[in-house]
Amino acid sequence: MSIAQEIQRIQQELAQSAAKLIVVTKTRSIDELKETLATGLVDFGENRVQEMVEKQALLPSTIRWHQIGHLQTNKVKYIAPFVHLIHSVDSMKLLVEINQQARKNQRIIPCLFQIYIAQEESKFGLNQDELIDILHDPIFATLKHIRIVGLMGMASFTEHIPQIKKEFQSLKTLFDHVKTEKIGEATGLVNWEEISMGMSGDYLLAAELGSTLVRIGSAIFGPRA
Repeated sequence: MSIAQEIQRIQQELAQSAAKLIVVTKTRSIDELKETLATGLVDFGENRVQEMVEKQALLPSTIRWHQIGHLQTNKVKYIAPFVHLIHSVDSMKLLVEINQQARKNQRIIPCLFQIYIAQEESKFGLNQDELIDILHDPIFATLKHIRIVGLMGMASFTEHIPQIKKEFQSLKTLFDHVKTEKIGEATGLVNWEEISMGMSGDYLLAAELGSTLVRIGSAIFGPRA
């Protein structure tokens, strides 16, 4: 099937859920991105800062770019002028840098905290205590150029569905807790809206369990070369 047909299929599958499709464009060509854009989708996700910056310069400004990969503090300045949402905030140090670069660009940058839910050491993210500590840190309340809009998590790379389900459920439980308790909201910098979980292999399960943002690449474009 064509890119447009795959996107239509996925959108039909997600139609009864709250999940919105973010097209993961990592390693994909400009022509493939233009074909995707022709379907009306404008939310594109990139893992690597350099690749995002290069593509952003060549494509329409209507695209909403999502930084979904691990983000180093020294790379924030390159995407701060245009990034729509940073999914992968995993430290106070990174948050402070995002705030600083957003201020320089006279912007407020929306962010998600990345939560460690997988059984893999290679994954990044905060645990629940670290998340709460950041939200209660006096420094956090001074970061007027960021907005926290939710949480992100990456499940283990496994075909064992019960494990993936357990990991997604743990993220949803944490999200419900911080939202119900309104943790961090007194600062005016937090609005618990989004749960970014689910990729090409598990997006339907993620949508079923409450994801609002699913990050899908290979299910649309096929395997990466």
